[in-house]
Amino acid sequence: NFPKPMSCSSSVFYFPAMRKFKKIVVVDETKMNTSTLEELNKYANEVEVYHDEPTSEEVKSRVEDAEAIIVSWRTQISEEIIDAAKDLKYIGMACSLYDDESANVAVNYAQERNIEVNGIFDYGDPGVIEFVISEVIQLLHGFGEHQWQEQPLELSGQKFGIIGLGTTGKLLAKALEALNVEVYYFSRTRKPEFENAKLKYLELGELLKTCDIISIHLPKNTVLLKENEFKQFGDNKVLINTSLGLPFEEKSFQNWLKVRNNYTIFDGDATAYLPESIINRENVIASQKSAGWSQQTQERLSFKVLQNIQNFLER
Repeated sequence: NFPKPMSCSSSVFYFPAMRKFKKIVVVDETKMNTSTLEELNKYANEVEVYHDEPTSEEVKSRVEDAEAIIVSWRTQISEEIIDAAKDLKYIGMACSLYDDESANVAVNYAQERNIEVNGIFDYGDPGVIEFVISEVIQLLHGFGEHQWQEQPLELSGQKFGIIGLGTTGKLLAKALEALNVEVYYFSRTRKPEFENAKLKYLELGELLKTCDIISIHLPKNTVLLKENEFKQFGDNKVLINTSLGLPFEEKSFQNWLKVRNNYTIFDGDATAYLPESIINRENVIASQKSAGWSQQTQERLSFKVLQNIQNFLER
């Protein structure tokens, strides 16, 4: 005889509903996809979405009654703006968050007021890797408008330095290793667990002297290369920057560009910080497109911003 099934008619099962924000404001153009922006309505009673680059005063007006805001890396969320948002509980950054110094949000100030700040990571890195490798190959072989040396060169066997071994730096190192490139790196915090026969650590000065090609992957507002470092790097070299902002002293960089056969490569995000006087130089390859932006990037960014909100509300 089989046991009789249990009856649930007299039982009540309660699953608590996830709490909601009173109001979420997307304060600028975050590039989140349409379906994700619509899904925000599940997490708030009211949602306002903007697609521009607002002034500081416009941001203050938009956030004054918001419990949660979402912001891209382009718009500053200052202490003054945080003070204007009296009900603010959550700031979602549709960009990476490394530390208070490099963030466009006053993170420490927000946290002092019990406002949670969350950024996202690892959403645009594959595109950056593809940009760096494709642009370097074009320069070495002369496939595009520029050719570095008199004779075309293969990437294989080149001495390639990476400054900053975060997610992007690690992915780039792995890709270069597969192409039989001599890869070296410098990071403020050495990472011996990633070192091997194909990836070696060098102090910054030694890296600059050893490598002919350098790619920089640092948080915004991190200035690492100054006059002395550019002198160590010397002539007949290639410098690549896909970091936000200028990770070097501008005047020292301009002087380095005048040295024999030096080339530099910038993606669209990095190009935005360059003056026209640099962009128009013959030995500057300045793309107008962001290396880290693609359909897949947008999908990853949108999902991670939404996931951060959900995690906050479920706690």
